[in-house]
Amino acid sequence: MKKFLTWLLAVDAIWFLAACKLSSQSAHEQVSRIVSDIQRADYEGNQAGMQKGYDELAPFITNEKLSSRVRYWRGFAQWRRAINGFNAAVPTNELEQDLKQALDEFKDAIAKDPSFVDAKVAIISCLGYTAFTHPQDQSRTMQLISEILPAVKEMKEKAPDNPRFLWVLGPILWNSPPERGGGQDKAIENYERALALIEKNQKPSIDPLEPSWGKPELMMNLAYSHLNKSAPDFDAAEHYARSALEIVPNWHYVRDILLPQILQANAKSR
Repeated sequence: MKKFLTWLLAVDAIWFLAACKLSSQSAHEQVSRIVSDIQRADYEGNQAGMQKGYDELAPFITNEKLSSRVRYWRGFAQWRRAINGFNAAVPTNELEQDLKQALDEFKDAIAKDPSFVDAKVAIISCLGYTAFTHPQDQSRTMQLISEILPAVKEMKEKAPDNPRFLWVLGPILWNSPPERGGGQDKAIENYERALALIEKNQKPSIDPLEPSWGKPELMMNLAYSHLNKSAPDFDAAEHYARSALEIVPNWHYVRDILLPQILQANAKSR
């Protein structure tokens, strides 16, 4: 009888461990699906879809194994709602609220995983966009810049080759004078370097909860930069816009806003 009870307990333990593993896998699969939906909504400019993804991730916040990544993608949803909102005339107070929520989520992600570089990268961008919501408020802008600069310095030291950091760094370089290491050419060189790094290091498979986006985003920024630099290069701008659309054909901003702007400006220049 004692041997039977020992065997029974062992079987119960095996089933319990298997159930825990299955539950973990199921949670990972569910979160991965929601993350995919958020990214698709971002490209489509679907504000409601991004908010839906943010809300759907809420039950997984307490999952210790997934919490830092769940927080990141909740932050990502609000961050991208704000970025898309700038192109959709969303009221400033709504943009600020989205950015505040994004910042809170990214900070929570770092609290769960202090080594989480991509969450720190996203904070830099959120602070920059927050400053952009009230560009006339110089004291507020300077206060935000005082938060951005140390974060940029840290990422330059810890993650100089992270393509998403280089994507976020681009606008900072674009708006910095040449004597401070910035300028339009420096920004474009930065994007080109990041794109080369992605193409060199791209892996065939990766955990969907680990941030790996960036290639089409860099192409988009290169298209925008070539269109808006002092001496526009319309051919390069169109090339990068169409290359981004080859990867993400449903990208609302590139397909419906940026590419038409490029084609119109090119036609006017002739």
